[in-house]
Amino acid sequence: MAPSSHRFLFGGDQRWSLTYWTSSDDRVRGGSSYSTLTILPNNTVQFHGHLDITTLGRAGFASQRTTDDISWDLSDADGLELDVAGSDGKVYTLVVKDRLLPTRADGREQSTISWEYDFQTVERAIVRVRWEDLRASYRGRKVDAEPLDLRNVKRISIMVRSFFGRQEGDFLLDVASIAAFCGDR
Repeated sequence: MAPSSHRFLFGGDQRWSLTYWTSSDDRVRGGSSYSTLTILPNNTVQFHGHLDITTLGRAGFASQRTTDDISWDLSDADGLELDVAGSDGKVYTLVVKDRLLPTRADGREQSTISWEYDFQTVERAIVRVRWEDLRASYRGRKVDAEPLDLRNVKRISIMVRSFFGRQEGDFLLDVASIAAFCGDR
């Protein structure tokens, strides 16, 4: 078994910066959910807000995503690792994108393929997501897609969604770091 190595993208030896994060909530589709990312004094971030299911008929999502100002070549990594410092027990989704389209004339983003992994924990945990664990999705539906272009990762998101009424209300997830990892533990 090879030793594991990390390259921190956020947290760890890299300070979190809100400059590189923005919300992307169901309000873009007329919903009422909202999210905030807050940097805590210990260089951990808190992803929190409210997941509403009444406005869009039991559908809802809230997310924080990286801005278009950064991208990564992660072709030398085996996956991403989230150091979850605490959670409320809801199901969260790690989202990775390798393609972004220009915004529409009305300022909204155009949809592209997302690579997603759902996770759930109620206490501190290391969530290791190997590239092969990510599932291709287009607007929430599983699709067949070309392989994720790891040389050109353009966006990372943390999302909470209702799964059509299975979860709702206030949410809270503390993340100490997001890192690319190589090898096994």
